[in-house]
Amino acid sequence: MLERLLRKKTVVPDSSLADRITDVKSRNIPAHVAIIMDGNGRWANRRNLPRVAGHHEGMKTVRKITRIANDLGIQVLTLYAFSTENWKRPKLEIDFLMKLPGEFLSTYLPELIEQNVKVEMIGNSDLLPKHTKKAIEKAMKETAHNDGLVLNFAMNYGSRLEIAETVKDIVALVADGAIAVDDIDESLISSNLMTAHLPEPDLLIRTSGEVRLSNFMLWQLAYAEFSFTDVLWPDFDEACMLNAIEEFQMRNRRFGSVEGEKNV
Repeated sequence: MLERLLRKKTVVPDSSLADRITDVKSRNIPAHVAIIMDGNGRWANRRNLPRVAGHHEGMKTVRKITRIANDLGIQVLTLYAFSTENWKRPKLEIDFLMKLPGEFLSTYLPELIEQNVKVEMIGNSDLLPKHTKKAIEKAMKETAHNDGLVLNFAMNYGSRLEIAETVKDIVALVADGAIAVDDIDESLISSNLMTAHLPEPDLLIRTSGEVRLSNFMLWQLAYAEFSFTDVLWPDFDEACMLNAIEEFQMRNRRFGSVEGEKNV
C-alpha cells in the first residue's frame, strides 16, 4: 500500500492536467511515441488476481493513452501488444490476449472513428487466430480514411524477424537485377521495413521498471529517446504520459552532431 501511494505521489501533478497538456503542447511534441506495455501480470499478482485480469485492466490504459496522445497531437502511437516470443506463454493466457483486440476494438472503435484515429498493425498477422485478425482488419478498414493519430499495434511482432525478412527481400531484388549491391544503404533498409511509411520513433516508453528493448523496433529506435518508469502498465495514466513527454522535451537531440543546444 505504501509503495502504491508513493508511486501515485510521483505522477500526480500540482497543476491541473489540462494546464500541463497546454504547456506540453506549446513545446516540441514527439511525432512518434512507441510504448512497451509491461507489468500487467505483476499488477494482477499484487492483487491476488489471475494474470488475465491485469491484461484486461491494461486494455483500459490503452484507451486513456490513445486519447491523450491524440489530444497532444502525436502523429503515431505504436503499442507493443504481442511479441513473437509471447507464444511461449501458457495457452490460457495467449487465448485471452488474442481476444483482447476484438474486445477493445468492438468497444472503442466508434470512439476511435469519432476522434479521427487510424488503426494500423505491424507484425505477422498470418499466425494470429482468425477472430483476432478479423477484428484488426475491420478496424483498419473502417478507419482507413482517418488522418489523425495512427494507433499502430505491434502484434506477433519481433524486430529481428522483421530485419531478417527485410534482408531476404533486398537479396531477392539483387538476385533479380532490380538493384545492385552498392545500392544497399540505410535508406533502402528503412524503406523495406514494416514501418517504412511511418516516421521513426522519437520516444520509447517502457513501463514496470524493466530496462530493455525485448526485440522491439531495434532498427527504428536507433536515435529515439528512452523513458523507463517503475509504474506498471495498468497504473500508467495521463500524468505518467505527460511525465515522459516532459522529460523528452528537456533533452538535447543532436543525432551525433555537436552543434546546437535546443531540441530538434
